[in-house]
Amino acid sequence: MHEMSLCESIVQTLEQEARAQQFNRVKTVWLEIGMLAGVETDAMRFCFDVVTNGTLAAGAALEIDELPGQGWCLQCEKTVAMTARYDTCPECGGAGLMLTAGDEMRIKEVEVE
Repeated sequence: MHEMSLCESIVQTLEQEARAQQFNRVKTVWLEIGMLAGVETDAMRFCFDVVTNGTLAAGAALEIDELPGQGWCLQCEKTVAMTARYDTCPECGGAGLMLTAGDEMRIKEVEVE
């Protein structure tokens, strides 16, 4: 379950920012996760609760915005929606889609005290 290591990295980032910006507690964390990032949001929520226990983010709410997948078709040269990494182009049926969005994960916002 790689969601556990992702949550550990989030906590490390929060701790670094707490030292740099001098806050003591995290109340809410907003993440943006692309639907093609290979991250299970339910597992992420569970792991976040486990990993943050005993840290400055203990009890913090986790809000997740799921971003859609998008690709560029090498054949018809159009930007199209993607729901899976190896989709065919919905415009021309071509198999040459290059993923351009939807595989990212980032901390979008943090509410702190």
